Amino acid sequence: MTTLETDSDTRTSWMVCPFCAAMIYAKRYDRGGRVCPDCDGHGALTADQRIDSLIDSGSAQPIEPAETLRDPLGFSDSRSYLERRGEAQRRTGMDDAIRCVRASIGGAPVVLAVMDFRFLGGSLGSAVGEAVTTAAEVALSARVPLVLVTASGGARMQEGILALMQMAKTSQALRDLDDAGVLTISVITDPTYGGVAASYATSTDIIIAEPGARLGFAGPRVIQQTIGETLPAGFQTAEFLLEHGVVDMICHRSALRDRLARLLALAADSSRRVDFVESVPPVRRDPATLPTRDAWQSVRAARELGRPTTLDYLSSAFDEFIELHGDRLSADCPAMITALARLAGAPVLVIGTQKGHTAGELARRNYGMPTPSGYRKSARALRLAAKLGLPVITLVDTAGAYPGITAEEQGQAVAIAESLKLLAGLPVPIVSVITGEGGSGGALALALADRVLVFENAVYSVISPEGCASILWKDASAAPRAAAALRVDSTALLELGVADAVVPEPHGGAHRDPAAAAAQLRRALRHSLAELGPLPVTDLLDRRHYRFRAFGLPTTNHQEK
Repeated sequence: MTTLETDSDTRTSWMVCPFCAAMIYAKRYDRGGRVCPDCDGHGALTADQRIDSLIDSGSAQPIEPAETLRDPLGFSDSRSYLERRGEAQRRTGMDDAIRCVRASIGGAPVVLAVMDFRFLGGSLGSAVGEAVTTAAEVALSARVPLVLVTASGGARMQEGILALMQMAKTSQALRDLDDAGVLTISVITDPTYGGVAASYATSTDIIIAEPGARLGFAGPRVIQQTIGETLPAGFQTAEFLLEHGVVDMICHRSALRDRLARLLALAADSSRRVDFVESVPPVRRDPATLPTRDAWQSVRAARELGRPTTLDYLSSAFDEFIELHGDRLSADCPAMITALARLAGAPVLVIGTQKGHTAGELARRNYGMPTPSGYRKSARALRLAAKLGLPVITLVDTAGAYPGITAEEQGQAVAIAESLKLLAGLPVPIVSVITGEGGSGGALALALADRVLVFENAVYSVISPEGCASILWKDASAAPRAAAALRVDSTALLELGVADAVVPEPHGGAHRDPAAAAAQLRRALRHSLAELGPLPVTDLLDRRHYRFRAFGLPTTNHQEK
């Protein structure tokens, strides 16, 4: 970064942006959080600058980790390690490449560990490993979330194998937080590589990346030399990683404090439960009170493009939501939505399939048919709900899991099977709502629940009517006859005991009045969660077990409604 000064009278300084080479007024750059006003490039912050930008003023309490070996190998290249380290200390005013504090963000308590790339490239040595581990232990003792802000070139070579051991040491500390149900968040800044990337930076519950931040195990130069290929544009950047399922979200520096405050508030309120039960249930539980439906008309209504989607309901039926992305393996399936949200003030986790309202959106969302990465993303969200003790709400509107070559190559059947088994033993209340189409195992993978609600015009079936007609009638035009035979409509589903209740829709269907449909969904969810919330985990799991254990036996009363 180049800084130019004018005459000494005005002392007006200018600098060259390290990203776009534009001339920037330095004071404006600093006031903007060191983000270029021309290209939006996010420049480096010191650990102290980062902490000041995130925490509530005056809330910082320093955390002092134990002393570590200063030069365990007696290492020297052209200069001794002690000399290099001493110079870094004088230049940065830090003992090592990290600063740890207890503080609050938006009033919510937090432990913050922030790396500083200026100190020997933010390399992971014994002091950094001890600081991260100590911060995790403080978070564990206080039962408050841990936020890690990373910036590193990798493990510190001058400390040899002991630097490598810090990866194991810090991973062990984060596992202890997992076992205790303490939320962990990492904020990836540019760059984050090597041992830091392959340990605590990517083993947190939620990974937030700044725009353009690079993250990877091996650096691009090493990769190019190894494989002898040109790397794709944007390789290892935050945007590349979001597309490939590695990070949950990209957050601009100007919005980061608010995003963290909202996440920390959700964690702080995790024990809060929905406690409102209406005297007259907002759902229909008695099949005798419902009309006999034309199954094919229900199929057509369920497929209306105007029906609200999961994202529509998240925006209108819930107080707020923060979407989470990625399966942490290879992709972020756009047909599956996962989000932390609030319902009537209480934190919940929402998972839902996502179609769309236009041809373009339908194509981009894979017509609401999740791939294996979608089910693995939802499984990751379910495990987070279990860790934090959050009720789960699933919104199902899909023709089924995606039936393609790549899906089979990536283990579609295994992904669905794992989701079913995970839901069967999840130690939190689960409410599933069939909002449109409930297609086969792709729908059931989100609907093994304590309460299964079905919208009035929704359908739920082992196969599409067209598929059934083609196989059994040898004629796709027999789909209406197949729909009636399969008994896919909401009244039939309630009679069969597959649905616990039917959610009424506005006159003409949910697509006619999405706002009214969202209000009805909100009431139904609040009522169901209020009923399930007081149940001990053992009772909850027993009831869920017997609910599904009874299917196919000569009874329709699978549990106390």
